[in-house]
Amino acid sequence: MTHPSGLSRFRPAVVIVLLLAVGAGLFAGSYSFAMAHPTPHHIPIGVVDDSPQLQRFVAGMDSDLSTQLVQRRFATRAAAVDAVDRQHVFAVAQTKAGGGTVAFDLVPAAGASVARVLAAAAPTAAAQAGVRLSLGNLKPLQPGDPQGLAIFYITLAAVIVGFLGAVQLTVHASELRPLERFLTIVVYSVLGSLSIVAVVDWGLHVLRLPFPESWGILTLTMVTSGLVFTAFYMLFGKWAILPTWLLMVLLGNPSSGGAVSWLLLPQPLGAVGRWLPPGASVNAQHNAIYFEGNQYAFPYLVLVGWAVAAAAIAWTWRRRRYPEM
Repeated sequence: MTHPSGLSRFRPAVVIVLLLAVGAGLFAGSYSFAMAHPTPHHIPIGVVDDSPQLQRFVAGMDSDLSTQLVQRRFATRAAAVDAVDRQHVFAVAQTKAGGGTVAFDLVPAAGASVARVLAAAAPTAAAQAGVRLSLGNLKPLQPGDPQGLAIFYITLAAVIVGFLGAVQLTVHASELRPLERFLTIVVYSVLGSLSIVAVVDWGLHVLRLPFPESWGILTLTMVTSGLVFTAFYMLFGKWAILPTWLLMVLLGNPSSGGAVSWLLLPQPLGAVGRWLPPGASVNAQHNAIYFEGNQYAFPYLVLVGWAVAAAAIAWTWRRRRYPEM
């Protein structure tokens, strides 16, 4: 075995030190940029009447939030509540009988950070409008998760463990054939996601999860994360952890909407997040837990799309870079 001589021995260490130094700043900066100062951008709310008192209240909200609430008008309160269930609006405003009180009902389940921002601005807006405020809650968060962060945490666990598992397979089980590697990723994803559900729901009772759906979403998330690393490994070799970390952790997790709603994220993070695996996982999990009657195929298609694309890239490039596989 030959050893590099002179300063060349330290070259890899110097590169790693520099990458870690830059990565530490990017890590802190990406999360601080996305989450430190949530700012509303055109939040849609439902309004059931067009009274002057209500319009003054909404104008006060616009002024306090330095944005514009998007008013969507409904003929009845029932129609507005249906729009809440479909996640088309994030609050419902209505003038009560007599005109002296505005009922402002929030929807924390649709976005806890949005509800907090609206709740903080509402009293000042009501005072400016000269009306009394009746603050309500149409869809509360679960008691064990009053801040609405548990979905973000379980998704973060699935994403990170998903690609770290693939990293360990590369280091310690490099002789696995492609199909064997894929099946191993599926197996640890199934068991790992079951462990997440067992701890968070059955053990700690933080979040009541719809078992089959949540288990399936977490499994698909872990599989996708593992395949993304595998694809990058086939493309970049031993440096694959860098693009994986950039995509899934530095960009994907802060923009996922799990800790700060997409409506409050800086642009273009708010638009990009739902197209990345962490954001799709948060979206699917959120719908399954709080809006089981109004779910959408989009987040599942995003996860499947990333998984299929990553698998195709890994399969195509494996023979170019590793012909022995």
